[in-house]
Amino acid sequence: MTTPTGLRLWIEGARPRTLPAAIAPVAVGTGAAAFDDGAVWWKALLALAVSLCLQIGVNYANDYSDGIKGTDENRVGPLRLVGSGLVAPAAVRAAAVAFLGLGAVFGLVLAATSSWWLVLVGAVAILAAWGYTGGSRPYGYRALGELSVFVFFGLVAVLGTTFVQLGTINGVSVAGAVGVGSLACAILVANNLRDIPTDSRTGKRTLAVVLGEPATRRLYVTLMVVAFVLVVAWTVTQTIWAMAALVGLPPALRATAIVRAGGTGRDLIAVLRDTGVAELLYAIGLTAGLVIGSRW
Repeated sequence: MTTPTGLRLWIEGARPRTLPAAIAPVAVGTGAAAFDDGAVWWKALLALAVSLCLQIGVNYANDYSDGIKGTDENRVGPLRLVGSGLVAPAAVRAAAVAFLGLGAVFGLVLAATSSWWLVLVGAVAILAAWGYTGGSRPYGYRALGELSVFVFFGLVAVLGTTFVQLGTINGVSVAGAVGVGSLACAILVANNLRDIPTDSRTGKRTLAVVLGEPATRRLYVTLMVVAFVLVVAWTVTQTIWAMAALVGLPPALRATAIVRAGGTGRDLIAVLRDTGVAELLYAIGLTAGLVIGSRW
């Protein structure tokens, strides 16, 4: 495989396969607002800009922090900028700061047009993004990464997107936050399942390392089940159009089959891809269902 250079190198370093985790919560939060006839599309676009910037920023921050700690050496999976030695650590750190800062600017605009207490939420999100693998006591090395993803790319992102448009949250947004958070969490679980051997050797105590391989596989399956059981609940209690979220089921089933069959190493790269696709399709389907359901 040819090593990417220039812009392609930076694009790969941004980990584009993780971006569905940034897009999905904004889509669902907007769908929840639309369900109560409260969608404000320019605010949705601003929320999307915030989410994407924070996701890319945290990816570069993790690349930098893991790279200088040596935890990305001899890893299986997509290229890392610092760990591969292709990009200077200072350049990757600068990219992380730039994207996190840009996300903060977009967030300030949203706060100014919605509620200033959102500034505090944004500040905590940025600190969490850097502290995942950065600093002297990174919480991602203490089995708290999945909890952080569930909170920030599930609860905070979905409910925040709904709030800035609707001025409140609703039951649909709460359930959507749990569903999307579960799928986003499953992406990290699959990533950490793949990296158990290297993380164990380097002292990176992710939740997967702490739980062990069998329990981590069960956790992945549980998260997928929770997300799609919620689709049934929406269909029964809210609108039959919520069934459109099942468009994400085929890639979810493919990924789950590999995890249950004991896939390791490069097999789990396909799981990461399919879980990301499942989350994105789930969010698009659910959003479309909520928008249509609000009119029927």
